[in-house]
Amino acid sequence: MKKTSRAALPALAIVALLILWEALVRILEIPSYVLPAPSQVLAALWEDRAALLRHSGVTVAEALGGMGISLVCAVALGMLMDVSEGVKAVLYPILVVTQTVPMIVLSPILILYLGFGAAPKILTVVLMCFFPIVVSFTDGMGRIDPGYVNLIRTYGGSRLQVYTLVKIPYALPALFSGLKVAATYSVSGAVVGEWVASQAGIGYYLLRVKNSYALDKMFASVLVIILLSLMMNGLITLLQRLCMPYLYRK
Repeated sequence: MKKTSRAALPALAIVALLILWEALVRILEIPSYVLPAPSQVLAALWEDRAALLRHSGVTVAEALGGMGISLVCAVALGMLMDVSEGVKAVLYPILVVTQTVPMIVLSPILILYLGFGAAPKILTVVLMCFFPIVVSFTDGMGRIDPGYVNLIRTYGGSRLQVYTLVKIPYALPALFSGLKVAATYSVSGAVVGEWVASQAGIGYYLLRVKNSYALDKMFASVLVIILLSLMMNGLITLLQRLCMPYLYRK
């Protein structure tokens, strides 16, 4: 099967599911307050496009801020754990334990300490995105062939040069894999933070339309969250192509 045909199969499956959904709603005459048809969701999306666009800008800004902080902290901590096995032995289990606490539980605590501004939302994104980035980056550096490191040291290279010339470039594919996972989490993290306390953002919009029992607008906001997550993932893929064009050469 050709590559293009394989890529088209998921899209065809989604289209078929939407057609079935639309047909069942029409045939069974299901009220929109129970289950809106896809056409009604698209109509709500178009009707509230200005508000959705405004709230999406807030959510994307929070997601990008959290991703940037996560990346810087993950690279720094990943290098620290790679330098010292003792530090890795202490911190790695703690990082794993932090993933067992749901963000919806931590968000109210962050609000208490950081207030109702953008800070707790960005920190929620950081807490959700940091782990996949640091783990991928640390594991990527740990898989390098020691021969490359020894070669740099043979020529008198410093520890910094070992990282800048060998370890970090070698770990870039793993780092971007972690970033792609984190990019998908970033929008969800921002939305979770907005659910707790906010005056703007897709999470705030979703709560507002839920209280109005506008199910078509709720589905529209979910669709926007999906599109924003895909956009963030695509942004990381574009950045990977710019940083590592050799991976995409035929």
